Amino acid sequence: MEDFSLYLPGIILAYSAFLLGIASPGPNILAVIGTSMSLGRKSGIALALGVAGGSFTWAVLTVIGLSALLEAYSSALIAIKIFGGFYLLWLAYKSFKSAAAAQDIQAKQLSGGTRSPFGYMVRGYIIQMTNPKAALSWIAIISLGMKQDAPLWVGVSIVVGTFILSITLHTLYAVAFSTPVMVRVYGKARRYIQATLGAFFAFAGIKLLLSRN
Repeated sequence: MEDFSLYLPGIILAYSAFLLGIASPGPNILAVIGTSMSLGRKSGIALALGVAGGSFTWAVLTVIGLSALLEAYSSALIAIKIFGGFYLLWLAYKSFKSAAAAQDIQAKQLSGGTRSPFGYMVRGYIIQMTNPKAALSWIAIISLGMKQDAPLWVGVSIVVGTFILSITLHTLYAVAFSTPVMVRVYGKARRYIQATLGAFFAFAGIKLLLSRN
């Protein structure tokens, strides 16, 4: 129980970073929204599941890679946390910049014509796996939850928890944004959401830079 309470704050912080990151629609989310609006929920959900699968793969690869790196070079954790901290501060800057901008989100259907649901699922997976920002984001997320000599269950809990969140939230995007009215509602709240995200990412980045283990 003592070990659980030791690692729980970092795990929750990793969940929070992932959750709020999804709350700020990037190209993948906008593709899900646009596909849902143009072709219906079925295609949007299929694309969302593919994106969620890609997120899961990135999470597993990141945990395995960081665990192997830390096992070989324990001092590497310092460099990882510095990188993760500055990346989170960069995300904070991007969120504040987006909050100050006047334009709303622009959801567009994917190019290349219509596909079967399985085709959209594969497309979503490929989109996520070929997104270099996904790798950077997962390094920052995992480094929030990983401490020096963290047991295996910490990484597993982060991967499983974020995968559940990913499936749930990406699917909710596909269902909720299958009607244009939801895009307009989100557009009105966009600045407040982005400002909140900026504050959280700034907090998480500073916390990561100041952490010692």
